[in-house]
Amino acid sequence: MASTLSAMSAARVQAMLDGNAAPLAGPCTENTRLMTEGLSTVIGSRNIAAYYRAFFSRFTVGAYTRTSVQTWNLGLRVADFGRFTLLLRSKSNGAELSLHGKYLDLWDPDSDGGLRLVVLAWNFDTWLPNGNALRFDEIPSVRTALQARAPADSDMSIELAAYNLLLERALIEHDGALWSRVYSADAVMLPNNAPIAIGQAAIEVFIEAHCRELPIFEHLDLRNDRIEEEGGYIYEFASHTANWRNGASSGVSTGKDLRIWRREPDHALKMILQISAYD
Repeated sequence: MASTLSAMSAARVQAMLDGNAAPLAGPCTENTRLMTEGLSTVIGSRNIAAYYRAFFSRFTVGAYTRTSVQTWNLGLRVADFGRFTLLLRSKSNGAELSLHGKYLDLWDPDSDGGLRLVVLAWNFDTWLPNGNALRFDEIPSVRTALQARAPADSDMSIELAAYNLLLERALIEHDGALWSRVYSADAVMLPNNAPIAIGQAAIEVFIEAHCRELPIFEHLDLRNDRIEEEGGYIYEFASHTANWRNGASSGVSTGKDLRIWRREPDHALKMILQISAYD
């Protein structure tokens, strides 16, 4: 498995350097989700290929590196996450954009013994100097925070709905201690606009600092539109809508998350892996 993932990562790096969209969309299916900063969720191999073609029509990739931090076997699925660097050069004016961030690839085995992407997601370690440079409004995408919720038709969906209500309250009240309780001791968080946090202690440090920066939420809605349980793990495709104000500034923002949960020996449900990105 490790050699397969390494080869696929190397092929992705080469495709980025070559400006070739086809190999990048090749492992995707009609249900694959592309989740990244500044762009609503792109769903399906055809739309993901269109995203990469638009990307390469706008930029030349001067350099691209991917460094895997950990690969987790999650029952039937595999999650690979790590760090990347990306140097882009605008084809219209030659301006350069240097990016550092984190990625998460979630894979399913296919019937031929290969791997297919369930999710490819990435975000950045700092706020982008020009977020609009990476927006592609012409690409079909879905603002999942404005879509129908997953139905509360099982014990699992009701349990996750309760956790979302708890997280809403923790964020509204800037209660980092309450927020931190949902993570397992070995959890990994890949937050947007911050470095990777590995282990609950590192996550608590991030959450404490982040809570000091949070605006006032006039309304906050955490939801999910898709829940899957595979191999003993729960995959929550989550999103949020926030009406916020911060001094003289105010606005409405949306974003999306992939949250992976695990049932602990004491039967508590804990989050073990999360990546998030604003729309």
